[in-house]
Amino acid sequence: MADHVVPHFQNDAGVPVIEIGSREFMCVGANPPFDHPHVFLDLGNDTEIICPYCSTLYRFAADLAPGEARPPECVLRDKVA
Repeated sequence: MADHVVPHFQNDAGVPVIEIGSREFMCVGANPPFDHPHVFLDLGNDTEIICPYCSTLYRFAADLAPGEARPPECVLRDKVA
């Protein structure tokens, strides 16, 4: 079993840049069911990366905790029934 969960981010709002506190994450594009294939992205030592599917620019922000984003609505959260 994995010891941590890879955060997922989405861009329903169509913002040009999403700042994130994670160096490894998944981009899903828009919220399901309008998502693109969920792609794993790894910043490594870089500070920016572009999703190859939706062209969202992700920028690492050291002041954010892992799994957080700016704007915060770009974090994909599980729906609670």
